[in-house]
Order: sequence, then structure tokens, then C-alpha cells
Amino acid sequence: MTHDTAVLDRCPFFEHFQPKHMEKLSTLGTRVHFDKDQIIFGEDDDSTVFYVILSGRVALETNIGGRTFPIQTLYTGDELGWSAVLHRRKQFQARALESVEALAFEASRLNEACEINPYFGRAFQARLLTLLADRLQHARLQLASALAGASPPQRLPE
Repeated sequence: MTHDTAVLDRCPFFEHFQPKHMEKLSTLGTRVHFDKDQIIFGEDDDSTVFYVILSGRVALETNIGGRTFPIQTLYTGDELGWSAVLHRRKQFQARALESVEALAFEASRLNEACEINPYFGRAFQARLLTLLADRLQHARLQLASALAGASPPQRLPE
């Protein structure tokens, strides 16, 4: 399904992509909707979809001993489901905190596009690595806050 690239232009994940790569991405995404409290994917799921949030908020959560703990809140322009692109199981549960609109990308189609066009692939993989580093940093800060007894940060500084 083709989308106006203006939708993708609003997403920080895609800010350094060339216009021709944005055109390619616009053909790969499908608009999806999640209702408040709907589980987008569960912890340890084998989901094959990578999402970019167009509107709404999503909680990344983990379940330990039957209790659910918040890890991070994602907002408009954020992405989730990176593990699908790397053929990994989900690390956390993703739950819509309110009505959410997102673009869904099948990981197999993204990976195919990366293989066909190495420049697109490099841009996508470089951005994915930046995302992973940011998430790891957030998890480290979350853990440090929990160990220190402080309130955890909800969002990394831009």
C-alpha cells in the first residue's frame, strides 16, 4: 500500500533517508490501528512486523513473576518491533496506552529491500543500530533508577 512520504518524514527513524528510499518505504508500509489496552505483541512472541507509531502511545512492558513492569513509553514517531527485522523473538510486551495508529512493515519485505539496494540497506541498518543503542541506554538508566530507588525516566532526551 502506498502512503504519502510526508507521513514517514514526520518519523525521526527516517530523517536521514534519501527521498528515493522514502519512496520505497512508502510502498512497504500498511496503516494499522490498535485500541486502548490492546496487546500489539507479547513478550517472547515471534512477530514478523516492525512498526512506526503515527499517533498514540505504546508501553513496552515485561512480565516477571506474574507481575507486569513498565520498561518504556513510546510516542508518535517512535518505532517498535525491531527484533522482527533481526529475526529475533520479542524482548517485551507492547500494549497500546490509548488508540494507536501505526505503519506496519513486514520484516521480510524490509530485509528484501535492504538486499536489493545496499544503500537503502545500509541506511536502514545504521538507523536500526542507533535505535538499539538508544533502547539499551534507556534500559540501563531504568535499571540504575530502580536500583537507586528513584523514579525511572519515561523518555530519553532528544
